[in-house]
Amino acid sequence: MKLPFKISLKNKTAVVTGAGGVLCAPLAEALAECGANVALLDLKPEEAEKCVQRIRDLGGSAQAYKADVLNRDSLQQVHHQVLADFGKCDILINGAGGNHPRATTGQEFFPSSSLPEEAASFFDLEEEGVRFVFDLNFLGTFLPSQIFAEDMINRPGSCILNISSMNAFTPLTKIPAYSAAKAAVSNFTQWLAVYFSRAGIRVNAVAPGFFATSQNRQLLYREDGSPTLRTQKILSATPVGRFGEPEEVVGAALYLLSSSASFVTGTILPIDGGFSAYSGV
Repeated sequence: MKLPFKISLKNKTAVVTGAGGVLCAPLAEALAECGANVALLDLKPEEAEKCVQRIRDLGGSAQAYKADVLNRDSLQQVHHQVLADFGKCDILINGAGGNHPRATTGQEFFPSSSLPEEAASFFDLEEEGVRFVFDLNFLGTFLPSQIFAEDMINRPGSCILNISSMNAFTPLTKIPAYSAAKAAVSNFTQWLAVYFSRAGIRVNAVAPGFFATSQNRQLLYREDGSPTLRTQKILSATPVGRFGEPEEVVGAALYLLSSSASFVTGTILPIDGGFSAYSGV
């Protein structure tokens, strides 16, 4: 991957959760290319291993770990392993997250007439699905921060980067739990930034807009590969007229993690092709 610019992370230890994902894998590779020792945490370590191999092929330092971001014991065990392998954590990227079909409505609006039988309404959303989405996104940010931020106290250059979403600013239709959970991540980012402001830890977030990933592909494309009506609406409301590429998150992340951003904390930076700035008129 060609980096937009490099920052010096030599001798730094970076921990990335959800590291096998489409957005966090490029972030992990970028950190390694900047000299960091990267611990890639994922519930499916085989996905993180693919990224580790790419990093090592380029001469970087990385290790994959199986971790459940909703299980404190799992995180503590991995924390001990990372300490033994690389030393204390300097950078934490909380990238684990996602949505769930059982927390998604079938239509944007509740109609005056009856819904098709196959279309889930707000009243059909399952508590289990909603809880899963909120836990994965919010608690999946909260718990790793508790475990790894303890390493960072009064360590120069220490920072946390959370992955929020542009729908934290304005909720998207159909995905109420995901929107609410990401709003919680943004709010928590600001709270944590204030809380750690005198302990030398900066806390920021990036808020990606629309990226075509394995998690949302069923909402964006039909089985034959043609774009759905939702895709057409998204692109018509995105001034740059396209979906984002995972690598386009890298530049913003590197800036927020760099010493150049030493006075930047509590910021949620949209990376959305202008979506949140466009009124539609």
